[in-house]
Amino acid sequence: MPISYTGINDEHAAVRRNAGIFDVSHMGEFFLKGPDALDLIQRVTSNDASKLTAGKAQYSCLPNEEGGIVDDLLVYCIEENKVYMLVVNASNIEKDWNWISKFNTKKAEMHNVSDKTCLLAIQGPNATKMLQPLTDMEILNLKYYTFTKGKFAGVDNVLVSATGYTGAGGVEIYFEDKDGAADTIWDAIFEAGGPQGLKPVGLGARDTLRLEMGYCLYGNDIDDSTSPLEAGLGWITKFTKEFTAKGILEKQKADGVEKKLVGFEMKEKGIPRHGYEIKDFTGLTIGSVTSGTQSPSLNKPVGMGYVRTSFSALDTDIYIKVRDKLLQASVVKIPFA
Repeated sequence: MPISYTGINDEHAAVRRNAGIFDVSHMGEFFLKGPDALDLIQRVTSNDASKLTAGKAQYSCLPNEEGGIVDDLLVYCIEENKVYMLVVNASNIEKDWNWISKFNTKKAEMHNVSDKTCLLAIQGPNATKMLQPLTDMEILNLKYYTFTKGKFAGVDNVLVSATGYTGAGGVEIYFEDKDGAADTIWDAIFEAGGPQGLKPVGLGARDTLRLEMGYCLYGNDIDDSTSPLEAGLGWITKFTKEFTAKGILEKQKADGVEKKLVGFEMKEKGIPRHGYEIKDFTGLTIGSVTSGTQSPSLNKPVGMGYVRTSFSALDTDIYIKVRDKLLQASVVKIPFA
């Protein structure tokens, strides 16, 4: 996937106002099967996958033994208590596979199908309207974080999921990379959506879209050294079951965390970049920027970063060190747009 096709701002606007398509086949997919599949998922993820029924998905993370995050992921329930699909970040496929395998003491059946699976994300308010003529599956009113399986553009066994990384609505579709299915589906989508303004979208707009929504990017906003509670992901951390580092995270919840991931808007001209220091008004370092950009929707620079908890309240003034200057910013509520 290129950085952009026609320009980041143009592609960003297409997704927010109409529809765009991302080829994100680089993502990783694992299938876990058998009577012990759910038990394994429960022990390695922070969310409660026992709540999932067939056709539903959830956002979760893999905590490490120190309470950090091995990866964030989606868990799909294909067949309740029997078959699940985990969708992980491309850069972490081997890492995640090894991590989950380490805890597979009951020998659940595991399959890494990442190299055989295509994933297209068609995102935007008009995305499902463009796609509905290509399938008999009911996707126009597919509820958020649910999915269906069937024939799409003449290709069998396609999974259509009401998920995405843009906050603009739409779906993601998974299918096996065989018999020219990728070309068939890509061409069919553009034949249906192209006349209605569907555009291909690259990595640049994918990043600005997710940042406007405050969605974490692994390796930037979350990693092995940040806990889900510090990252504002307490809502996917369920203490009603046993899982890796549960005790550490329970203590963090009880005692409070020392740093928090916050969103901020710049009050002065300057783009916050990953790694820039965040200061207080005296120049004392209180954190660092994890993600930042010029928001195409808001036409202003925004960012996210970790700060000491005492500086995390809304409307708190903070300062971003850009080159040799301290530029004023303010903590704001996420999502930005």
